[in-house]
Amino acid sequence: MRLWHQNLIDKLPRQQLLGQHRECCALRGKGWAKKHATVDYVFKYDASRLVAYHFKVMLEMKEREYKPAEEWFEESYRGKAVGYDSSFCTLSPEEHLSKKIIYPEHNKQYLKECLTNLFEKGVVCRYIEEVIK
Repeated sequence: MRLWHQNLIDKLPRQQLLGQHRECCALRGKGWAKKHATVDYVFKYDASRLVAYHFKVMLEMKEREYKPAEEWFEESYRGKAVGYDSSFCTLSPEEHLSKKIIYPEHNKQYLKECLTNLFEKGVVCRYIEEVIK
């Protein structure tokens, strides 16, 4: 369970990108606020940050001609098990998308951790040299 550094989203191979979508869906659904060491930082913030991050993932999916369910583009949608929850986001996800960094934890050190993790798994990212600069 991990949210890759947001600057890696458009460079992730298919399997990791689709896995990231599933992870976001789980976190937005019944997984919201359930403790997990790798993603606990997500729960320190309003859910709108997660939704914004998920939008970024889904926009990349659409760019690659994958078809995420349109319901997930509704900020109040939390999956089939939970349905819609208008109180889930108190801020606009667009506000977070316009910022350089959605999660402050997604800093240079976290980017290095993510790159190391991908490397150890044998995953090659597209245009990785751009990210490292």
